[in-house]
Amino acid sequence: MNRTLKRIIIGMLVVIAGLFAVVFGVGSSLPQDHVAVVRAEFPASPEEIFETIADYRAYPEWRPSVERVEELPARDGNPAWVMIEATGPLPMELTESQPPSRLVTTILSEGMPFGGRWIYEIEPAAGGAIVTITEEGEVYSAIFRFVSRYIMGHHASASLFLSDLGGRFGDDVTVDIVR
Repeated sequence: MNRTLKRIIIGMLVVIAGLFAVVFGVGSSLPQDHVAVVRAEFPASPEEIFETIADYRAYPEWRPSVERVEELPARDGNPAWVMIEATGPLPMELTESQPPSRLVTTILSEGMPFGGRWIYEIEPAAGGAIVTITEEGEVYSAIFRFVSRYIMGHHASASLFLSDLGGRFGDDVTVDIVR
């Protein structure tokens, strides 16, 4: 191996290590907790929306990112399941249910790089319903905090959920970022 090639390789390794250090440093400076709120209007009744969101077993039918759902043992009487997605398993629990206006799911975050809960609020609107998702998230890993904030965005997952929900009702919804 000639000297020029060695210098190039060493230079590339130094750049990669430097980028990793910057990502880790910036991620470490970010708060562990975040709140993201998105909203969209749907051409379906609050009851239809609630039933669709609450029926997690049917998620693979209308959420392309969910390959399958597996039941978990109930936790304190609450339904629990794991969604198998291309990005990996996501264990969840239904922690609150007030049909047809409010549903809360919580990530079973043991061993996960993130946790938190989603609060679904469904209110009647002319010709349908408005759904607001509030994500109260926690990101434990500094690197994942950087990715979540600057690459994916805290609103990405909830926005995708609302877009998929719109598709379930045959509508191209506009997702508004509230916070």
